[in-house]
Amino acid sequence: MTLKKLAFVHTGHVLIPVFTKFAQELLPEFEIFHMLDESLIRNTIAAQGLTKATTRRVVRMIESAHEGGADAVMVTCSSIGPAVVEARRLFDFPILRVDEAMAKEAVRMGTRIGVAATLRTTLEPTIALLEETAAAAGRNVEILPALSEGAFDAVLAGDADTHDRIVSESLTRLRKQADVIVLAQASMAGVASRWERNGGPPILSSPELALQSAREMLGAGR
Repeated sequence: MTLKKLAFVHTGHVLIPVFTKFAQELLPEFEIFHMLDESLIRNTIAAQGLTKATTRRVVRMIESAHEGGADAVMVTCSSIGPAVVEARRLFDFPILRVDEAMAKEAVRMGTRIGVAATLRTTLEPTIALLEETAAAAGRNVEILPALSEGAFDAVLAGDADTHDRIVSESLTRLRKQADVIVLAQASMAGVASRWERNGGPPILSSPELALQSAREMLGAGR
């Protein structure tokens, strides 16, 4: 049976238009809706990591999305991505983690993987996911992290120019060392298209890859 309704669980309002755009392009058969709770990322930042309490809240949001009619749910924040593992143990409907497809592609493309992030709480789970993905694929990789401090606060304040400038500084450093670079947050996706035109290693962002993977997994159009 073809699935017809996909819910996105967000921790930042800036992601809603990003995922709406890609869903319209890649999953036109699907009805989509968004669920937003910015306190999930704020509490994760304050605790310097994903807590059990926040994990339970993410799981409840996923359950609520399903009860609201979603056939599948995608969690779009990498900082709370590990909560997807817990949700998958409890529920039997598809639950998608935004960065899994990106991690698989990065491991396929190179052994020196640069990771650009604007939050340490996103950098660490992204590194862990890349290492787990590489181990599952039987590949040895070297992770090259770059934390763009101040960029997250800038994007929350609506200052996209400052965000992009700080992220670009990290990409300048990483492109000299890495075979492939991943952007740990979906909110960084807008920087990737501009940098790819400048040559250097491929830069992967999660939204488009996640929706392409969702199309394959959920049988869209079949």
